Amino acid sequence: MAHAYTPGLKVTTNINLRKERRLPLKGDVIVKIGDRVKGEDIVARTELPGDVETVNLAGKLGVLPDELEQFMKKKEGDPIEKGETIAETSGLFGLFKTEIKSPIKGQVETISNITGQLILRGTPTPVEIDAYMDGRVVDIIENEGVVVESKVTFVQGIFGIGGETRGIVQPIVDSRKEIVVPEMIDESLRDKVLIGGSNVTKEAILKAVNVGAVGLVVGGIDDAVLKDFLGYEIGVAITGNENKGITLIVTEGFGKMDMSPAAFRLLTQHKGDRASINGATQIRAGVLRPEVVVPLSESSTLHKVKDYSKGLGVGETVRIIREPYFGIIGKVIGLPPELKIVESESKVRILKVKTEEGRELTIPRANVEIIEE
Repeated sequence: MAHAYTPGLKVTTNINLRKERRLPLKGDVIVKIGDRVKGEDIVARTELPGDVETVNLAGKLGVLPDELEQFMKKKEGDPIEKGETIAETSGLFGLFKTEIKSPIKGQVETISNITGQLILRGTPTPVEIDAYMDGRVVDIIENEGVVVESKVTFVQGIFGIGGETRGIVQPIVDSRKEIVVPEMIDESLRDKVLIGGSNVTKEAILKAVNVGAVGLVVGGIDDAVLKDFLGYEIGVAITGNENKGITLIVTEGFGKMDMSPAAFRLLTQHKGDRASINGATQIRAGVLRPEVVVPLSESSTLHKVKDYSKGLGVGETVRIIREPYFGIIGKVIGLPPELKIVESESKVRILKVKTEEGRELTIPRANVEIIEE
């Protein structure tokens, strides 16, 4: 029988997780292998070159390009302030001088005695990367970054917005079926990662932002609520750069969808623990899932992670990812080997799923994803 495997979301109590932390261009790594780091610790830094400003110096001075050197007040490599004199003619009897001032703060990069052009480079922008999660440096990427390793509880979501942040895990509902409303949120939740239930209102998200919560994790969200909160509609799902004051992670999908029992149990068990979260999502090539990472002590016992590459088996937890049962979670109770004709008149392999409510559904295998528990 052919294997069936749809990569799914990881919901794991205790695994060894490695994170590569890499600069956008070459720079300096400031930690070494074996160092213990906190999530906010800087592990590498560099500088992004400033913007380029071109000045037609010879033309402005009214001289030939090969005459520029005698009028220069600055040379290549010199720092320069905005408004500072770059070049100046002597004028006639000390009068009618032509003075060229710098339009930016930065550095004189090149002076061409062929074209007469001056190139100024703006002040570089410092760039630093942190460790993201508490752990140990296990590898150095020379001049680029590091690999940080930690034993963690790891929960992936299906969609998110906002980038990397850290905070203390704080459940604000008693049940994974509860909707997050504004009344659940107050000033005590500043700097917290809020764990909700099945859905969230726009008003609740805005209140979470106003009180200073850093993250919110819920089972589902209505697309209209997301659009209202962002101020625009999400198109191609590549997210993570939104600057809305909070990182939002959806574990199940769009609409009113209860958080999976495994995800809710793990997240609420870590009440009071420090978590690193990231809402960045990419659903095309190089799939990137939003995530909640809770570092554990080094002495924690690792759980054996099942090898899912050998195919989907009876007893696996799956989520249905297509209508008419989109979002439903259940257990695989059968994998019939024979092909079956479905509504589209195609012959496909099917499976049987028993839902949390006890219903038994027969659907194409391509319509599910594994929840890797």
